[in-house]
Amino acid sequence: MIRVGVDVGGTFTDIVLEQTLAGGEQKIFVHKVASTPADQSIGVVQGVVEVCRIASVAPSAIDMVLHGTTVATNMVIERKGADVGMITTRGFRDILHMARHKRPHNFSLQFDVPWQSKPLVKRRNRLVVDERLRPPTGEVEVPLALDQVEAAAETFRRRGLKAIVICFLFSFLNNEHEAKARDIVKRVIPDAFVCCSHEVVNVIREYERFSSTAMNAYIGPTTALYLERLEGRLRENGVEARVRIMQSNGGISTVENSSRRPVGLLLSGPAGGVIGGRWTGASCNTKNIITIDVGGTSADISVIQNGQLRIKNPRDTEVAHLPVLVPMIDVDAIGAGGGSIAHLDPGGAFRVGPRSAGASPGPACYDKGGKEPAVTDAQVVLGRLDPEHFLGGDLKIVPALARAAIEEYVAKPLKLSVKDAALGVLRVVNNNMALAINSNSVAKGIDPRNFTLMGFGGAGPLHATSLAEIIGAKDTISPLHPGITAAMGLLLTELQYEYTRSVLVVAQKATSDDFASVNKIVADLTAEARVQLLADGVPTEKHKFSTVAECRYVGQGFELRASMPEGALGATNVGAVVKSFYDAHKQVYGHAFEDQLVELITLRVVGSAATDTLKLPDLPRGGRVDPAEAKLYVRDTVFDDGVAYPTPRYARAKLLADDRVVGPALVVQHNSTTLVPPGYVASVLSHGDMRVARGSV
Repeated sequence: MIRVGVDVGGTFTDIVLEQTLAGGEQKIFVHKVASTPADQSIGVVQGVVEVCRIASVAPSAIDMVLHGTTVATNMVIERKGADVGMITTRGFRDILHMARHKRPHNFSLQFDVPWQSKPLVKRRNRLVVDERLRPPTGEVEVPLALDQVEAAAETFRRRGLKAIVICFLFSFLNNEHEAKARDIVKRVIPDAFVCCSHEVVNVIREYERFSSTAMNAYIGPTTALYLERLEGRLRENGVEARVRIMQSNGGISTVENSSRRPVGLLLSGPAGGVIGGRWTGASCNTKNIITIDVGGTSADISVIQNGQLRIKNPRDTEVAHLPVLVPMIDVDAIGAGGGSIAHLDPGGAFRVGPRSAGASPGPACYDKGGKEPAVTDAQVVLGRLDPEHFLGGDLKIVPALARAAIEEYVAKPLKLSVKDAALGVLRVVNNNMALAINSNSVAKGIDPRNFTLMGFGGAGPLHATSLAEIIGAKDTISPLHPGITAAMGLLLTELQYEYTRSVLVVAQKATSDDFASVNKIVADLTAEARVQLLADGVPTEKHKFSTVAECRYVGQGFELRASMPEGALGATNVGAVVKSFYDAHKQVYGHAFEDQLVELITLRVVGSAATDTLKLPDLPRGGRVDPAEAKLYVRDTVFDDGVAYPTPRYARAKLLADDRVVGPALVVQHNSTTLVPPGYVASVLSHGDMRVARGSV
């Protein structure tokens, strides 16, 4: 059995190949190639072919390729999606414009409202038809005007639109009108990407439902084309394996499902890193972890509490300030990475990021035409990255170019020495990341003092100890393969689908009919999930189902997730749902009103199929301190205190279990470098992960 995980970043594409031999032994091979932003599939296929060469296996021997991609996310951020046409209920043409009447910046006269300044569907392409359903049953009040739907479809055809959404009021109660309209549009424009709101997010709230559906169509054609091109390139290079795509909720899905519902891919890239972080934490016997994945362009932050991933609440699931009602792992991303550019803004203030040098031209030290200094250049100037070991020597860097860029763009304008300017770059970017960590932890009821900070991505272990000091984390972990942790996370994910339906039931006042309705919805959603899993070839004995109720206080604006008991819901166990909601509310807001009524708003069934977990072998025991066998050479390195220390370099591949490396030191490997400052000790754990903490031997 051979599986390959591929994670595409802004600068590098990370690949890990797992080979399970006949006796159950597993071999792991890792690789990195430069990302190809113009067409990510080029770098992906190049990396897959090259890692096969490293592992001495034929591409045709691969059984599965698992892929985390930023194609969908980049389209939204850069506003490079399709021109979308919308057919909606008469009177609701401007829902996407009005939204919730929220002001992103209450006291600014120049604030930008992205859903108005950069709409997913232009107003001229939002056409209305006569139809109306009556709540709460969904019965037809005004029949659908089929001729008007056909006229709208003809208009879209003449305008050359190939992405069409159909969003009717109350369609979550009755999807008959949307289904009829969809059939007409597909007949008129056979090659169009057509989706209905009940197919994308079958829940209440017309603005969020309409926006999510518009987003699905906005990114749909290009995402589908990319996935088709990816499969084609893999086939051309001899890879006939099944391809699975990482979802925002931490599960994987098929290419077919991802092409139909690409809105589920918007956090595809960062999700793999969080899952890889949880797995690494488990192997280190650590359940409370703050993860930070620092790549070339961004830093992705998440919290793992008691070994559990956190899923965002519906009110927080958005991309580029646009609501997307799909489940997402709670990840915050900021523009802070190795490629983040240091610059003076028009007012003379010193900034680092969010603009990035990316993969091309990259930081100045790459010698690919980049002139402005990036965070990586600051690391090089301070002696924390060596030319001999940058990406294992596969990527040549020129320290003189890094120094020149820091001097010209930072040191001279601010009248600083080059060393102080480089330290300033790192202090600014570290504080930017620390503020984002606190937003994802302290602001949500998490005390970082009880958590371990896990830094990964190519640059994560270089920043981890500094960040831990700022936020007060107790220690840090550097995973065995920091640079490809997200790719390894792909090999640990489950095939997973989620199906939702709104219910609107007050838990404490529910009647037997209400419970019967809830149980029927759960059964129907479970059946839908089972059909999809069977269609993917998953045998029945591997199916797993769980149910979540999204609840709120009666009259509250948005919901929180509450656990549902096993078996049918009834008067005897509905209290468990209420208590779960109270606990969630107290965790998020710091209090709970346990005398108030709780309303079930949405039921969510998760159907999944577990995969075989990744197993790393135990390292032989060393128990050495600063092992001479792993020592490479000594070179001056500047740490956060501004002092240059003679700092030994250690080859991580030569460290054994229970070895300890006393700072100052650098532990180098192909895909990353781990910084061990003075006063810190790095302890090698059983599988090769390292725990870095203050102390002495």
